[in-house]
Amino acid sequence: MSRSRPLFAAAALVLIVPAFVVAGFVLTAASTTSTPDPRAESIRLGYLPNVTHATALVGIERGTYATALGPTRLVARPFNAGPDAALALMSGAIDAAYLGPNPAINAFLHSGGEALRVIAGAASGGAALVVRKGIEEPKDLRGAKVATPQLGGTQDVALRWWLARHGMATTPEGGGDVEILPQKNGQTLAAFRQGILDGAWLPEPWASRLVMEAGAHVLADEADLFGDGGDTTTVLAVRTDFLARHPEVVRRLLEGQIAATRFLGEHPLAARTAVSRAIAATTGQSLTPEVLAAAWGRLAFSDDLAVASITEAARRAHAVGLLPRTDLDGLVELDPLRTVQAAEPRDPGERR
Repeated sequence: MSRSRPLFAAAALVLIVPAFVVAGFVLTAASTTSTPDPRAESIRLGYLPNVTHATALVGIERGTYATALGPTRLVARPFNAGPDAALALMSGAIDAAYLGPNPAINAFLHSGGEALRVIAGAASGGAALVVRKGIEEPKDLRGAKVATPQLGGTQDVALRWWLARHGMATTPEGGGDVEILPQKNGQTLAAFRQGILDGAWLPEPWASRLVMEAGAHVLADEADLFGDGGDTTTVLAVRTDFLARHPEVVRRLLEGQIAATRFLGEHPLAARTAVSRAIAATTGQSLTPEVLAAAWGRLAFSDDLAVASITEAARRAHAVGLLPRTDLDGLVELDPLRTVQAAEPRDPGERR
């Protein structure tokens, strides 16, 4: 596991440097002086192949976004974790993304409030700390090795904050009373099976997979920790300059999301099937019906955004040393969503 250390050092730069280089891009604040233009040949949408991103998965798999966007082509791109998607937004490699609140907050603050805007919610809950047999209470984690998807991600912050509440200190480099290891979710499952890890704070379906496929049990469920249904887990963010140039395209994207969310609520069994197909197409791994049902039970889907939850996410990240400040003025822009909701959109296919 010693090879994980350079990952921490590299990821930590995301949290303290406002402009940096990734995959050949210099990441700086996007321009906000673009002239509005209703046309856009395409919109590049990032997402994670997790059940917490069921809205995106259903919208992509069923063609809901494509129908709503009309002549604008949807280009969907999967990411392993939210910080990666945030980097892609900042670089201009994608135009919009589903990601956790903390990566969106990080990108916003370290671009001087310029890079992106959060324009809708998508999901809450759907993440948990799962651990091996023999760990029955928080104090049993002292000296343990626990994984998260990526440093500075929403689950990473939640773990560190929860540990702090129970008297355990952590460092951005992964040290402290509990060793925190950032790695891909599939690697976490394999490492847990091999006994390399003692636990992991993961989004669904990975938390349920560790329970059902690797003998883990739930020590802390976000739905229990952070109020009814849990904290906001997934939001929709868009590049500020793209929103300024293509407001109509963004509104149509939101129409597609609203239709996908409606489908999740009205047709849960069909929605699970669509999510399973989408995850299998992206990752090459199929979910069992049992895993999918367990993951689904921990989630709530909504287009509305609990702004207080975003503020709290920033406060927790600051408290554990992963965020230099918590001024989020300008991050949330809900006018496009309210406009679409006020119009009471039907299925996008009915309009054309």
